[in-house]
Amino acid sequence: MDAALIVLGLVIVTALAFDFTNGFHDTANAMATSIATGALKPKTAVILSAVLNLVGAFLSVQVALTVTNDVINVQDSSGAPRTDLLAGGGELLLLVIFAGLIGGILWNLATWLLGLPSSSSHALFGGLIGSGIAAFGLSGINWGGGSATQLDGVIGKVILPALASPVIAVIVAACGTWLVYRITAGIGERFKDSGFRWGQIGTASLVSLAHGTNDAQKTMGVITLALIAAGEWSDTSSIPWWVKLACAAAIALGTYSGGWRVIRTLGKGLVEIAPPQGMAAESSSAAVILTSSHLGFPLSTTHVATGSILGTGVGRRGAQVRWGIAGRMCVAWVITLPTAALVGGLMFLVGHTIGGLGGALVIFALLLLAAGYVLRRARMKPVHADNVNDQWQEGATSPAPAASVDSATTRD
Repeated sequence: MDAALIVLGLVIVTALAFDFTNGFHDTANAMATSIATGALKPKTAVILSAVLNLVGAFLSVQVALTVTNDVINVQDSSGAPRTDLLAGGGELLLLVIFAGLIGGILWNLATWLLGLPSSSSHALFGGLIGSGIAAFGLSGINWGGGSATQLDGVIGKVILPALASPVIAVIVAACGTWLVYRITAGIGERFKDSGFRWGQIGTASLVSLAHGTNDAQKTMGVITLALIAAGEWSDTSSIPWWVKLACAAAIALGTYSGGWRVIRTLGKGLVEIAPPQGMAAESSSAAVILTSSHLGFPLSTTHVATGSILGTGVGRRGAQVRWGIAGRMCVAWVITLPTAALVGGLMFLVGHTIGGLGGALVIFALLLLAAGYVLRRARMKPVHADNVNDQWQEGATSPAPAASVDSATTRD
């Protein structure tokens, strides 16, 4: 078998692995508030979220096309794929994509271990940008410029939405929370909470659907870019049907696995959430994510969901917001893209220095070793459906006392 096809196969497998980590890392974005308020049981929540992620992945391809065309400079002035990138079976571009995916996966796993709701999207883009710069220099990245009339490239479709979306989510959620408590001021807490718990089922479902329309498509775009590099696809305006199916299934399976560590941080660590706040947060998140998906902006659903939850704390008088945890999240947000870029660049240099199929196999082995280490560490203090709602302890990402190591083998 041709070495380029083997590398293509490794890239596709690694891309689907990233999609899986994206799923379990971001389950919290849709379901953390519903689990925290008791609107949904933990296992029911992740099953519902997985199904709706699967459905949402088929609703649009705008974000996928952004990933294909607006990160690495893959098109010439006429809009056709650049022939210099496809030389030699696209080996160089395939290695760039492969190394970038590894950077994204390792950041996802590291932040999951710490229970930090960081951006899977920015981890992916950071990895691709870092490996792209290592391979082609700064000119190999489609930086774009972003103008009042057209937002394009990394700046217009990644950086600017990343800065704006959490701010918008905070404002919308804060206003929504204030309005909800204002309107329901004369209703007893028991009846109010019961009604909003039912409402949360609908709003959390909408966030899951929106998440599928945005996050699953990022991996679709990466795999399509790899197919273009290998000469197996040439249309930069569409996505192969089997790629849509595979990515939808991978993110749904990842969502089903739970991602309990991040769910715990968002649901219990940031703000003590009541059902009216939960519904306001989920409504805000869904509105922002669906709007961005329609416009083709691959924003971070994590930033949006976290901003919405913070907004509910700001909008409810007397609510406790743990600003120290919020600060740690913000630090993770800031360093996500450059850290993933550094890892992606290093992985490319290692693979390129060794060269050929051997280089790809070496960096794949490094990925497996690092992933195995993270999973072993996670089993020491497991978080799962049975303890995800335990009382929050400052300075701890997992409940105490921890469950036995054996119980973690089939859990998060």
